[in-house]
Amino acid sequence: MHDPASASRAPGNPVRDLPLPDLAGFAHRWLDADGVRLHAVEGGQPDGPAVVLLAGFPQTWWAWRKVMPKLAGRCRVIAIDLPGQGHSERPDISYDTHTVAGHVHAAVEALGVSTYWLVAHDIGAWVAFSLALKHRSQLRGLALLDAGIPGITLPDAIPTDPEQAWKTWHFAFHLVPDLPETLLAGREREYVGWFLKAKTLSSDTFDDAETEQYAASVAAEGGLRASLAYYRDAAESARKNHEALEQQRLTVPVLGISGSNGSIPDMAASIRPWADRATGIVVPDAGHFIPDEQPDAVAAALTAFITDDV
Repeated sequence: MHDPASASRAPGNPVRDLPLPDLAGFAHRWLDADGVRLHAVEGGQPDGPAVVLLAGFPQTWWAWRKVMPKLAGRCRVIAIDLPGQGHSERPDISYDTHTVAGHVHAAVEALGVSTYWLVAHDIGAWVAFSLALKHRSQLRGLALLDAGIPGITLPDAIPTDPEQAWKTWHFAFHLVPDLPETLLAGREREYVGWFLKAKTLSSDTFDDAETEQYAASVAAEGGLRASLAYYRDAAESARKNHEALEQQRLTVPVLGISGSNGSIPDMAASIRPWADRATGIVVPDAGHFIPDEQPDAVAAALTAFITDDV
């Protein structure tokens, strides 16, 4: 991993005080994505089918580090930090998922990619669902991992049963103006660490260095504001999703990937009412952070999904 000084020397990097991790065989890129500078990490086969990976809260593109090399033998693999995430710019924009999807798609086009598979987890899946409605002609397939999508699979009411409430309590907390910032500033390490431990089947999935890395991304200038903005703009994301679904259904093939101990028991079933073709798998021995917990199973499922249509 680079030190912060090395990160500051990376051309175009808008988050200069955040260490920049490297992954063997992959290169860092910064792209002008319709006015927002986004960070992408690219490798694999230049002429292979393009696979774009999006991570969620509280992670960055690094969430895919164990999966990316397993796809690189046959695919062109591109992991993108969302606006406000990792080494992407943290702009003062709407973070509704249709707006963010436009920036992500612009980043993919800036890499010269015309058609691609989109794979996304958590908040990344929120963005991916909206992107699939907006740019369906350029998507070859959509894989969604353990995510309650605003207006689609996210419940309207937060459960109060303690056996369930710990999975979703933060949605309401993040919506409260100002209070999360007051309570979390300077405590990003403790907050991020809670998610990484509580939402994995094995609480030692993430080591201290990884926890520190993700916490540093949230703590970096604008990171906490942007992280909360995805939740604060979720109602607008839901409204735009429903508006789009009044005109069309999801027409691209959809793969739902659930963890045996995750948040959404059956991603495919939750998406099927809006999709023409949705299949699903449940990954054994996994909580919410499936790419970290069971990377081999995720890579195998994605490879089969892509190969079926190549």
